[in-house]
Amino acid sequence: MTQDHRPSDLPMERLTGALEEVAHFHGPMPTGVTVSREGRIFVNFPKWGDDVKFTVAELRDGQPVPYPDEDTNRTRDDDPAAAFVSVQSVVVDPMDRLWVLDTGSPMFRRTEYGGPKLVCVDLATNAVARKILFPQDVALPTTYLNDVRFDLRRGAAFITDSAQDGPNGIIVVNLETGESWRRLNDHPSTKAQPVTEFLPMVEGRPFLEVTPNAPPKSGAGMGADGVAIGADGARLYYCPLGSRRLYSVSTDALWNRELSDEEVAATVRDEGDKGGGADGLESDAEGRVYATNYEQGAVTRRAPGGVWETIVRDPRLLWPDTMSLAEDGYLYVTANQLHRQARYHEGRDERRRPYTLFRLRVDARPVRLK
Repeated sequence: MTQDHRPSDLPMERLTGALEEVAHFHGPMPTGVTVSREGRIFVNFPKWGDDVKFTVAELRDGQPVPYPDEDTNRTRDDDPAAAFVSVQSVVVDPMDRLWVLDTGSPMFRRTEYGGPKLVCVDLATNAVARKILFPQDVALPTTYLNDVRFDLRRGAAFITDSAQDGPNGIIVVNLETGESWRRLNDHPSTKAQPVTEFLPMVEGRPFLEVTPNAPPKSGAGMGADGVAIGADGARLYYCPLGSRRLYSVSTDALWNRELSDEEVAATVRDEGDKGGGADGLESDAEGRVYATNYEQGAVTRRAPGGVWETIVRDPRLLWPDTMSLAEDGYLYVTANQLHRQARYHEGRDERRRPYTLFRLRVDARPVRLK
């Protein structure tokens, strides 16, 4: 696809919006955020080394409270399917149900059956309504479930596997039957680029992980990460964490189990350079795609024709992670200083609490495929 990167004739102050601080987090670092139709806000805290007392929370009076309750957040080593283990993403679907994407992988450890799962919580009753476990040939021992999007017209969920040390890909879920399968398994579009091809620069420094007696490797070494679904549901957009490229694939092809892997891969499009490394993607009903830009401390937006613009750039956006477009036209985004973790600074934790949840008015409607 031809990309138009001509600079806008609008001055920068008209291209960037104002961030509003929604909540501060003085404990573990958050990743995901989602907002219900009524404006309830949910966040999650993966177990990456911080003291995580609960991995899913609802914000009440600006403070995180275990959700749906403490017991569901109490990991059971003898039964990983019984409760949340380490949650990476929370997403409210078009029917206003909360889906919790559990990696089953604290500290990026290898998974076991029952850990990686997709859990539905009924927001009317605040109770778990559904739990979908992934077989071990779908959620591999190396799998890291990252983010999910829904098309309820066909009862589908699409999940990115951003594994650091194994095959990347897209996991497709039939929400009616609970069946799941892998697509684009280890396809080049789902993989992080090597550090010789993509060296992220964050806060003016190379984003590298340095360990004794080993060559430096990119801190953005994870594959398929951000995901967004097009306004008409025809294309699924995704990007590796360690890449400046945006890709898309046909959702019909992902859903059709009769197609070969080669036939599915033939529908992949390289949508071009998005201008920086992105952790999260989002979309709106007008056909635009949003991307966090962790290199620039920004959020950008791609018009249906392929032109990108910066909608906010702010020094407080220290590693913008996940976005959620709410019914009220606000785009919510977490900033969690991921790049300041000790593993990227020779053992020194350079994060400075609190972490922050921001929002930005974009006057757009979320994609609701139902």
